[in-house]
Amino acid sequence: MIVKKNGMCAIKYTQIIKHVLNCKPEHRLLKYTPVGERNDLFLKKLQQCCIVFDFSSTNPDNKGIEQKRSTLNELIDYVSNNNGVIFEQVYPESIKLLQSNAVRCLPPIEDNREDFDVDEDEPNYEPNWPHLQLVYEYFLRLLESPDFQPSVCKRYCDQKFVLQIMTLFNSEDPRERDLLKTMLHRIYGKFLGFRAFIRKNINYIFLRFVFENEPFNGIAEFLEILGSIINGFAVPLKQEHKHFLARVLIPLHKPRLMSMYHAQLAYCIVQFVEKDASLTESIILGILKFWPKTNSPKEVMLLGEIEEILDIIEPGQFKKVIQPLFKMLARAVSSPQFQVAERALYFWNNEYIMSLIEEHNQEILPIMFPALYKISKEHWNQTIVALVYNVLKTFMEMNNVLFDELTLSYKAERQKERRREIQREEAWDKVVKRADSTQNSTA
Repeated sequence: MIVKKNGMCAIKYTQIIKHVLNCKPEHRLLKYTPVGERNDLFLKKLQQCCIVFDFSSTNPDNKGIEQKRSTLNELIDYVSNNNGVIFEQVYPESIKLLQSNAVRCLPPIEDNREDFDVDEDEPNYEPNWPHLQLVYEYFLRLLESPDFQPSVCKRYCDQKFVLQIMTLFNSEDPRERDLLKTMLHRIYGKFLGFRAFIRKNINYIFLRFVFENEPFNGIAEFLEILGSIINGFAVPLKQEHKHFLARVLIPLHKPRLMSMYHAQLAYCIVQFVEKDASLTESIILGILKFWPKTNSPKEVMLLGEIEEILDIIEPGQFKKVIQPLFKMLARAVSSPQFQVAERALYFWNNEYIMSLIEEHNQEILPIMFPALYKISKEHWNQTIVALVYNVLKTFMEMNNVLFDELTLSYKAERQKERRREIQREEAWDKVVKRADSTQNSTA
């Protein structure tokens, strides 16, 4: 007769116990180890996993690699599914585990990143990722454990360690940066004393990236963390946060590589507008300051960001930016690059923006009319011409009298331009004839 013990056959259970007792201490499974010995075994396993294997070697230690992978999975399971297993000695050993496996010299970033296509080009993946991923997963489970005590951990977790974590954001492997993002966010939430330090060092990285052209891979991930931080800012905003917006976030619109992080940057900017409407004018003027002249994809992205801001702008703030904003839109709809013109014309499909335009049509229509009328007659793309006709029709319905006045004024101005052009051509003809006659007389 076979006796059942906790859902397991007694014979099999006895075999497991014999195996556990006979194998090396660090090879024993924690869940089959007597409770009094688990803490020591836990520490031994953490120390064992500090050994780093070379995955790029031509002759890798497959047995050791598999054993470490199995041990890391066991540690993750042990911390995740058990209560009261985290004691003080675990913190320094866990930090040492992370430093041994993750902290390293990263390869230099290639100079041809402008040609990198996120959808088509493969990034350089970390060869040690099978172990590195599990190390990060273990440390995250430790941070998220209900038994985790920040006050105890802080004795071993200093600013140098946090800075090491932040430096790893320069890794080219997006999988690593994604886990680092979650880890740094947890550290920011758990350790109140590190918050100002983390924000300050993110600022330094951004400033070097913008003004010293120092390449960095983790800008998007840092901005994603900041998006959550900004969302939690108390109102009214501190002066420190307004300075961060003006001196760090807005200048991030300058680099040509903005496409790699623009979605996260736009989210942060919109968060500031929602927190403090009085910042809207400085934000829009700041973005217009960095408006590209020869970079159409970047122009399309910035038009999308401007529309997001206008979608939540207060009417009083909208009035302050009408002149610079619609002068930019007039140039955008006049662009020979049809994607730029099309994106600018889509503003008139937004109901809230249309309500603001209608309220201030007396000021907006004179700015936009010359560009729209010229495009309707001369643009090469018929889709753009059709969109422009719709916009002109909308303006005509808003203010028929002003529309007719602007039409007559525009036609009269064009006639003056033609007369000036004819006079200029006639003057040049006289110069040419006089030059010819002088040349003939000297001959």
